[in-house]
Amino acid sequence: MQQVDAVIRQSLSSQVPLINQISEYIIHSGGKRLRPALVLMAGDLAGSVSPAHHALASIIEFIHTATLLHDDVVDASDLRRGKSTANHVYGNPASVLVGDFLYSRAFQMMVKLQNMRVMEILADATNVISEGEVLQLLNVRNIGVSEQDYLQVIHFKTAKLFEAATRLGAVQCQADASQEAGLATYGMHLGTAFQLIDDVLDLTGDSDKIGKTLGNDLAEGKVTLPMLYAIQQAPAAQADLVKQALLEGQVTQLDAVLEILHAVKAFDYVRAVAQKEAQLACEALSVFGQTPAKQALLDLAQFSVRRQQ
Repeated sequence: MQQVDAVIRQSLSSQVPLINQISEYIIHSGGKRLRPALVLMAGDLAGSVSPAHHALASIIEFIHTATLLHDDVVDASDLRRGKSTANHVYGNPASVLVGDFLYSRAFQMMVKLQNMRVMEILADATNVISEGEVLQLLNVRNIGVSEQDYLQVIHFKTAKLFEAATRLGAVQCQADASQEAGLATYGMHLGTAFQLIDDVLDLTGDSDKIGKTLGNDLAEGKVTLPMLYAIQQAPAAQADLVKQALLEGQVTQLDAVLEILHAVKAFDYVRAVAQKEAQLACEALSVFGQTPAKQALLDLAQFSVRRQQ
């Protein structure tokens, strides 16, 4: 990961000072670096890690960071990872344009690898992520959204980049089709589990640990699975309260909403769904023999469900 960070820092260079300033601010603001780490972990399992894996990991991180810059503008967020968001510090126009710069720089780096398969995977991933962003926007304050609709947004918006990261790790090692598919499936289920737990932590986490204000999703009218489950399972009056809080973004009702969610065991349900996704991720690696590299990925899948930040 130190080598990946070196590639990231080198690749951020621009003749425009503001681009350098904002890129440095967001890239080095304490993110987990999970997606680029997955490229390396998948490469380790499928063969061995090469300098091309470091480049691919950096590309994945640039794409992820670009989506964060754009997300924070769309959501009017002012806090991420315990720090002020780039749009809060530098303004929305600068954040959107630097996000565009990171996307285009990622594609410049892809071309240098001269691997059409890599370009195909990443072009497909960025397109699907964009579709997921639009789907999420359409679902804002839509209390009629189904669990299937919600999971589709997760698969597009979050899990797709996890899937691309693990698939690329295998592709760069020229792994066979079954191993590539196994790692891609692992990434998709891991990303789904990860987002499900994010949605739980948005309501129940420690704001200092997760680096954002609790109840952000409620304030933004995002109908996540804990709230969707409560709407479906709670008595009518309580379900109506959750619906109203979502429709009006009433963070002042957060305590009342949490009481309802706990009463219907919404968080237990979502954690169970996440645990099932983690198990599916682990099962997808059955095409590989038992090695330390495989065990690391199995451990990560279980950690994704247990984590508190």
